[in-house]
Amino acid sequence: MKLSFVAVAAASLMVAGAAHADGDAAAGAKVFKKCAACHTATEPKNKVGPSLMGVVGRPVATVEGYTYSPDMKAFGADGKVWDDALLDQYLKKPKALVPKTKMAFAGLTKEEDILDIIAYLKDPAAAK
Repeated sequence: MKLSFVAVAAASLMVAGAAHADGDAAAGAKVFKKCAACHTATEPKNKVGPSLMGVVGRPVATVEGYTYSPDMKAFGADGKVWDDALLDQYLKKPKALVPKTKMAFAGLTKEEDILDIIAYLKDPAAAK
Protein backbone atom coordinates (compact mmCIF):
# COMPACT_ATOMS: atom_id res chain seq x y z
CA MET A 1 0.00 0.00 0.00
CA LYS A 2 2.76 2.44 0.97
CA LEU A 3 4.68 1.63 -2.20
CA SER A 4 1.61 2.33 -4.36
CA PHE A 5 1.06 5.69 -2.68
CA VAL A 6 4.73 6.65 -3.17
CA ALA A 7 4.59 5.61 -6.83
CA VAL A 8 1.41 7.63 -7.46
CA ALA A 9 2.83 10.67 -5.65
CA ALA A 10 6.09 10.46 -7.61
CA ALA A 11 4.21 10.14 -10.91
CA SER A 12 2.08 13.16 -10.03
CA LEU A 13 5.15 15.25 -9.31
CA MET A 14 6.77 14.20 -12.58
CA VAL A 15 3.66 15.16 -14.56
CA ALA A 16 3.43 18.52 -12.79
CA GLY A 17 7.12 19.17 -13.42
CA ALA A 18 6.83 18.22 -17.07
CA ALA A 19 3.80 20.47 -17.52
CA HIS A 20 5.67 23.38 -16.03
CA ALA A 21 8.74 22.63 -18.17
CA ASP A 22 6.58 23.81 -21.05
CA GLY A 23 5.50 26.89 -19.13
CA ASP A 24 2.20 28.05 -17.70
CA ALA A 25 0.13 30.34 -19.91
CA ALA A 26 -1.78 31.85 -16.97
CA ALA A 27 1.47 32.73 -15.21
CA GLY A 28 2.82 33.98 -18.55
CA ALA A 29 -0.12 36.37 -18.90
CA LYS A 30 0.91 37.95 -15.60
CA VAL A 31 4.56 38.24 -16.65
CA PHE A 32 3.44 39.63 -20.03
CA LYS A 33 2.16 42.72 -18.23
CA LYS A 34 5.81 43.89 -18.37
CA CYS A 35 5.53 43.73 -22.16
CA ALA A 36 2.00 45.11 -22.60
CA ALA A 37 3.00 48.77 -22.75
CA CYS A 38 4.72 48.06 -26.08
CA HIS A 39 3.16 44.82 -27.37
CA THR A 40 -0.12 42.98 -27.64
CA ALA A 41 -0.43 39.22 -27.88
CA THR A 42 -4.16 38.97 -28.47
CA GLU A 43 -4.76 41.22 -31.46
CA PRO A 44 -2.90 42.09 -34.66
CA LYS A 45 -2.25 45.65 -33.52
CA ASN A 46 1.22 47.17 -33.55
CA LYS A 47 2.12 49.49 -30.71
CA VAL A 48 5.61 50.79 -29.92
CA GLY A 49 6.64 47.20 -30.72
CA PRO A 50 5.08 44.77 -33.16
CA SER A 51 2.07 42.61 -32.34
CA LEU A 52 3.19 39.33 -30.81
CA MET A 53 -0.02 37.58 -31.78
CA GLY A 54 1.08 34.37 -33.49
CA VAL A 55 4.78 35.10 -32.92
CA VAL A 56 5.72 31.49 -32.18
CA GLY A 57 6.41 29.94 -35.57
CA ARG A 58 6.52 33.28 -37.39
CA PRO A 59 9.59 34.41 -39.35
CA VAL A 60 11.58 37.15 -37.60
CA ALA A 61 10.81 40.78 -38.54
CA THR A 62 7.73 40.06 -40.66
CA VAL A 63 4.76 41.77 -39.01
CA GLU A 64 2.89 43.85 -41.57
CA GLY A 65 2.93 47.57 -40.91
CA TYR A 66 5.74 47.52 -38.33
CA THR A 67 9.05 49.23 -39.04
CA TYR A 68 11.85 47.06 -37.70
CA SER A 69 15.37 48.26 -36.97
CA PRO A 70 17.94 47.48 -39.67
CA ASP A 71 19.64 45.07 -37.23
CA MET A 72 16.42 43.14 -36.62
CA LYS A 73 15.80 42.92 -40.36
CA ALA A 74 19.34 41.65 -40.87
CA PHE A 75 18.93 39.18 -38.02
CA GLY A 76 15.88 37.68 -39.70
CA ALA A 77 17.15 37.95 -43.27
CA ASP A 78 18.35 34.34 -43.38
CA GLY A 79 14.86 33.04 -42.58
CA LYS A 80 15.05 32.65 -38.79
CA VAL A 81 11.73 31.74 -37.18
CA TRP A 82 10.63 32.60 -33.66
CA ASP A 83 10.55 29.22 -31.95
CA ASP A 84 10.87 28.36 -28.25
CA ALA A 85 14.67 28.27 -28.32
CA LEU A 86 15.09 31.57 -30.18
CA LEU A 87 12.49 33.34 -28.01
CA ASP A 88 14.21 31.98 -24.90
CA GLN A 89 17.52 33.40 -26.08
CA TYR A 90 16.03 36.75 -27.10
CA LEU A 91 13.92 37.27 -23.99
CA LYS A 92 16.95 36.75 -21.75
CA LYS A 93 18.95 39.58 -23.32
CA PRO A 94 17.47 41.12 -26.47
CA LYS A 95 20.46 43.37 -27.19
CA ALA A 96 22.91 40.48 -26.84
CA LEU A 97 21.16 38.76 -29.75
CA VAL A 98 20.25 41.84 -31.80
CA PRO A 99 22.52 44.70 -30.65
CA LYS A 100 20.58 47.58 -32.21
CA THR A 101 17.06 46.27 -31.75
CA LYS A 102 14.49 48.96 -31.03
CA MET A 103 13.41 47.00 -27.96
CA ALA A 104 14.64 48.85 -24.88
CA PHE A 105 13.67 46.06 -22.45
CA ALA A 106 16.77 44.59 -20.77
CA GLY A 107 15.40 41.06 -20.60
CA LEU A 108 13.95 38.53 -18.19
CA THR A 109 16.20 36.90 -15.62
CA LYS A 110 14.01 34.02 -14.43
CA GLU A 111 13.87 30.99 -16.71
CA GLU A 112 10.42 30.19 -15.32
CA ASP A 113 9.11 33.61 -16.45
CA ILE A 114 10.51 33.04 -19.94
CA LEU A 115 8.90 29.60 -20.23
CA ASP A 116 5.62 31.03 -18.97
CA ILE A 117 5.63 33.93 -21.44
CA ILE A 118 6.39 31.57 -24.31
CA ALA A 119 3.46 29.36 -23.22
CA TYR A 120 1.25 32.45 -23.14
CA LEU A 121 2.41 33.61 -26.57
CA LYS A 122 1.68 30.18 -28.01
CA ASP A 123 -1.89 30.25 -26.71
CA PRO A 124 -3.11 33.43 -24.97
CA ALA A 125 -6.59 31.91 -24.64
CA ALA A 126 -5.13 29.20 -22.36
CA ALA A 127 -4.43 31.91 -19.78
CA LYS A 128 -8.13 32.29 -18.98
